[in-house]
Amino acid sequence: MKFRLNNQDLFIPDHEAEANALERTTHLGVGAHQDDLEFMALHGILECFQRADQWFGGVTCTDGGGSARSGPYANYTDSEMKRVRVHEQKVAATIGQYSFMAQLGHPSTTAKAPTQRQPLVDDLETLLLFTRPQAVYTHQPFDKHATHIGVLIALLEAIRRLPQNERPQQLFGCEVWRGLDWLPDHLKVIQPVDAHPNLAAALAGVFDSQIAGGKRYDLAVEGRHCANATYFDSHSVDACQRAAYAIDLTPLIQDDTLTVEVFISEILEQFTDEVTSLLGQITH
Repeated sequence: MKFRLNNQDLFIPDHEAEANALERTTHLGVGAHQDDLEFMALHGILECFQRADQWFGGVTCTDGGGSARSGPYANYTDSEMKRVRVHEQKVAATIGQYSFMAQLGHPSTTAKAPTQRQPLVDDLETLLLFTRPQAVYTHQPFDKHATHIGVLIALLEAIRRLPQNERPQQLFGCEVWRGLDWLPDHLKVIQPVDAHPNLAAALAGVFDSQIAGGKRYDLAVEGRHCANATYFDSHSVDACQRAAYAIDLTPLIQDDTLTVEVFISEILEQFTDEVTSLLGQITH
């Protein structure tokens, strides 16, 4: 497989032939940075873990050079940090038994700048053509990280290049830099992530360059999943112990005329209506 940049890395943990590793993929995660997949697409990873009929494929779009660092990593150069993060992502792919792990190596500016995004779109289109996944996990449109939004836009463009009958059946927008607990309940896609808690902890703990480097993502993600499960419904017992929330972005790949701006505006209107309606019932 040919990607646009020379620094790309395609890793197949079980050493399966490249074509087979790509073709057997049923669940695909497309994240901006190393560790995004393990935090936002854990549901897909768990769905496929130790399964012969379902396989999770991972895609990290950017090179990881701009990450925060302190402690033992405080003096690492961008080049050194990139190498560490690529290695950590490959370790996570091995632990999670991914079908493959593609690290595309684009700088963050490629995702964020519309005039520079096409090489990333081309790479994502290539991967989609080879994998033909049933379900895709990516960043949600209310995320506050610009690179995450850029990856979402690039992925949507890549999917929309495909004929309708060759597109994924489902596209999920997942939590990283903003939770989705505020969504009206009928819009929440609740993804239980109870299974294999030891695996979830191991995957989050792989990224020492971030954890020891000053960001306790491992604790934050665990806390979010526990909170989601408990705070979903005040009048019933918890249906699961840990849950990820997602938003169904499938309408955006079924209707090419639907813009992300219109899509999110309609959701924000529903949120406003829900809040003001409840307030009105209590105050009047």
